[in-house]
Amino acid sequence: MSRILITSALPYAAGAKHLGNLAGSMLPADVYARFQRARGRETLYICATDEHGTPAELAAVEAGLPVAEFCALAHDKLHAMGRGFGMSWDHFGRSSSPQNRKLTQSFAQQLWEAGFIEERVTQQVYSLADKRFLPDRYVIGTCPHCGYEAARGDQCENCTRVLDPADLIKPRSALSGSTEIEIRDSKHLFLRQSLFADRLREGIEAKRGTWPNLVTSIALKWLDEGLQDRGITRDLQWGVPVNAADWGPNPDGQKPDVAGLEGKVFYVWFDAPIEYIGATWEWADAQAAAEGRAPKDEDWERWWRQPGAADVTYVEFMGKDNVPFHTVGFPCTLMGINERRDSAGRWTPSSNAPWKLVDDLKGFNWLDYYGGRFSTSQKRGVFMDQALELLPADYWRWWLIANAPESSDSTFAWEQFRDQVNADLADVLGNFVNRICKFAESRFEGKVPVGGEWGDLETKLQADVSAKLAELTGHMETREFRKSATTLRQIWVLGNQYLTEAAPWTAFKTDPVRAGVSVRVGLNLVALFARLSAPFIPATAKVIAEALGDAEVAGWPSGEGDLLTSLEPGRAIRAPDVLFRKVEDTQVAEWRERFGGAETA
Repeated sequence: MSRILITSALPYAAGAKHLGNLAGSMLPADVYARFQRARGRETLYICATDEHGTPAELAAVEAGLPVAEFCALAHDKLHAMGRGFGMSWDHFGRSSSPQNRKLTQSFAQQLWEAGFIEERVTQQVYSLADKRFLPDRYVIGTCPHCGYEAARGDQCENCTRVLDPADLIKPRSALSGSTEIEIRDSKHLFLRQSLFADRLREGIEAKRGTWPNLVTSIALKWLDEGLQDRGITRDLQWGVPVNAADWGPNPDGQKPDVAGLEGKVFYVWFDAPIEYIGATWEWADAQAAAEGRAPKDEDWERWWRQPGAADVTYVEFMGKDNVPFHTVGFPCTLMGINERRDSAGRWTPSSNAPWKLVDDLKGFNWLDYYGGRFSTSQKRGVFMDQALELLPADYWRWWLIANAPESSDSTFAWEQFRDQVNADLADVLGNFVNRICKFAESRFEGKVPVGGEWGDLETKLQADVSAKLAELTGHMETREFRKSATTLRQIWVLGNQYLTEAAPWTAFKTDPVRAGVSVRVGLNLVALFARLSAPFIPATAKVIAEALGDAEVAGWPSGEGDLLTSLEPGRAIRAPDVLFRKVEDTQVAEWRERFGGAETA
């Protein structure tokens, strides 16, 4: 049985996190991790804060804090916020950790010594007003490709094209706003991505039909446009320091000329993906400390390096803006460590144990707010911390998964949110659970009824539920979340249809044994709903399980006979409190006023 390694895109330490950040990486990764654990598979879900780079420095300046202190506070806040939404991370690490620093420096050294990094003197933006070089994100200007006027110097968030600061039209400093900038020479290290183009294309082409078309089309577009070598160092103070003085010679016998590299750090997009491995190392060290033993490298390497990782399936989750860095940049890093390339272009395996590359990559489009972007500055959209002030996490989890931006962008609107959670959660699921449990309390002494045999109605229900369970399981395995939510709701509906036809409240007057059969089956449906709903709405699923006398939700059902007979007759049950209270029109009006509506798009 495969072990499942899951990572979701690392949230930046800087800036508020909106619902789109949740919907496009962390939440679907959590739903998938919960599903795989419920199936009995050893599963490790890793995430972390992305703490280096310009955004953190700028945010720290704005907050009036040292950047290290700012990032520590941001990590704690993001960790608490994620737990509030039910994220079942096995570990939530930090890209500024000692483990990630050691890995990043080691990977860079190995890439240099394998001939995949070279020194280049580049032209960098220098601000006369700020008296310093401006790294990518410190430069803002107009995108030369789409005309977006607030493009950053590393990537245009509007068209997702990767940029260099020198590409921008009318560039200005993000620190001072000054346009008094000039281009000066600065030495940097470049990862020779162009050498990997053919191997990357071969690997991505092999994923057609397996990975989402969104992912393969973005990756192939990059390759079709000509894969460029990428600078992996920056003129910043906050980050993983460049340790080139420690490196050995490359295949040409050259050691790096460290003059001009002093004080530089590695580019955030070089060290951030490495933190997936670093955070796994952090997790293993924490596990060892909790068990009172010395940490061992094999505890984390078994997830990332052969031969220990031979049975690991590695799945990444991310928004479409992160796809290029995970289909090109990070794979180049790992390929360059795993293999060697001689001057004749021949590739041979490295003598080191190879690192694992991604097996499946689930990319998502954008979640918009009334068709426009979420924006803190323009007071448009509800953000993660605010959302939890309004409603429990399961309301948000259900709606976001049911409307996951998989094949196209999705739009959040308060009116749609109200209608869907009221219909799905309050009317279909919540009403079913409360109705059958209360009837069992009032007519069957709060116990699972004993006696009576199934009839044609129950036999048909078993077959219908079994078919839908197989469909749901298939969608979850292939990470099709909207289809999964639709199928789960259809299973809930089957339960409601069964109660309508069986009508135990009517049958009880003339045939209490028959009514007991219907109630017993209904309560077993409640137990089944908890099991199937747990990856989506875990807090509610636990409440349902506790009402049926179970401390925890049972695992994912196999579909082999236990669907409607898992509760032993005579078991004590109780009706839970109302699971989902309906969202009222007055609340929607209040929230539109507070967070903006269609007029802000």
